[in-house]
Amino acid sequence: MPRKSPRLVRARLSDRQGHDAVSTLLVTACPGPPMCSAVHTYLYVDGLDLIARSFDGATGGHPNQLLRPGGPLYPTDQARNVDVAAQGQGTDAAPTVCIRIRLRGRTVIWGNLMYPGADDGVIEEVRFDLPQYLAEIERGYSRWGGGA
Repeated sequence: MPRKSPRLVRARLSDRQGHDAVSTLLVTACPGPPMCSAVHTYLYVDGLDLIARSFDGATGGHPNQLLRPGGPLYPTDQARNVDVAAQGQGTDAAPTVCIRIRLRGRTVIWGNLMYPGADDGVIEEVRFDLPQYLAEIERGYSRWGGGA
């Protein structure tokens, strides 16, 4: 039986419940030892771990680095690429999970994605409502960043 290739799906607003539907971001963090080797951030998009689903074995960067006020996850009108995976120390190259973040009106767009969605279709882009997105980044930083 031939192997089915994954179905490519662009996660557009029209692919969801309606044209007004957007993704939801949830930020959590691993506290580090003894749970794992270092503190790192989890970025859940619509309940799915974006980093782990993008690159098996990758972990998120430290909350102080990713979530700080004005930091890499804060959107601007100018699109930019952000590596959300933890950077390795020494000679081992850490996996990279690079997303393109841009702001369009009151919508934050994450593009250049390539991870399996809940239906195993490939997610290439997600959109967030700006107030929910900023509130979640700020909540994550206040809970796990800033020396916490």
